[in-house]
Amino acid sequence: MIYFDNAATTLKKPESVIQAVCDAMRMMGNAARGAHEASLSSMRVVYDTRKLLCEMFGGDRPERTAFTMNSTMALNIAIQGTLQAGDHVITTALEHNSVLRPLYLMKERGVSLTILQADEKGNINYEEMEREIRPNTRAVVCTHGSNLTGNIVDIARVGELCRKNKLLLIVDASQTAGILPLNMKEMGISVVCFTGHKGLMGPQGTGGLVVREGVSIRPFCVGGSGIHSYSKIQPEDFPTVLEAGTLNSHGIAGLHAALLYIKEQGAETLCQREQKLMRLFYEGVRKIPGIKIYGDFSLEKRAPIVTLNIEDYDSGQVSDELLTRFGIATRAGAHCAPLMHEALGTKEQGAVRFSFSHFNTEEEIQKGIEAVKILATE
Repeated sequence: MIYFDNAATTLKKPESVIQAVCDAMRMMGNAARGAHEASLSSMRVVYDTRKLLCEMFGGDRPERTAFTMNSTMALNIAIQGTLQAGDHVITTALEHNSVLRPLYLMKERGVSLTILQADEKGNINYEEMEREIRPNTRAVVCTHGSNLTGNIVDIARVGELCRKNKLLLIVDASQTAGILPLNMKEMGISVVCFTGHKGLMGPQGTGGLVVREGVSIRPFCVGGSGIHSYSKIQPEDFPTVLEAGTLNSHGIAGLHAALLYIKEQGAETLCQREQKLMRLFYEGVRKIPGIKIYGDFSLEKRAPIVTLNIEDYDSGQVSDELLTRFGIATRAGAHCAPLMHEALGTKEQGAVRFSFSHFNTEEEIQKGIEAVKILATE
């Protein structure tokens, strides 16, 4: 199988990640739940992983990184833990439902919501974002990279706007963590929410949020913490305030190995490889008659995604043909991005998404181009 569905999850993982999870399941205990070696070894791996994530995202201190199951949980924690009735929040039509649904929930609880529309290429208007700021605006919540088009939001520009107006900036890095650089200090980001199983190449069931110093977040879930056991409330110190219950230490061990792999290989080197593969595919399919490609490919860097349709064929049918006839795995349908499909005019048809990893090869890219050409000319 040729796997072009890396925006959903990276199927190919570094061998060190697989080995780290296996080793952890044999030897690691419950972090912060004992003074014996099994527990202490787990604590060390968890803390070292916090350090690597803090370094990657330009965070303040490792302790300001809290682990979750995925970016959806991280976004719920950040959104529900910072907004309250009477606040106003700005987001965009580029968002995944992991942003939209928590914001719709907060709207039911008395938060005002403004959604910036996207143009025909899937870009937002930054001047419009500034015009929408109100006296009670509390935050901007937005993706760094669209999971549908691959377009990148200029987070540095949004961050400067938030700095100037004393707003929180909550960033969904699901499609860019480990792929494109994000620096909280330089870009004015308050909270970065990430998942471990996509560009970071870790196991599923890992993710989290990195929170800037001075930003408070109410606990989303309370319970066991390993400390202050006689207190009736969740401990207020980071990261414990956001980490009730046992962590997925085995998964975090795999994430730790993945972060070391990215550091050793060089994030920029991996990024360049993925950009090259994405551009190669784009150039190979864009002039095929009947092909409609979505997104803005004039951007210097973007998430390694090419999304397309073949004439008016249903995207699910095209994706099925790619798999059954050519052994190519893609993602079709709505991609949990309903507002983007409305903006692109693909609400009924959906779209076929090809998303690439540096583990893909140029030979696989050429086979993908040829498969699209055959389907488009039949």
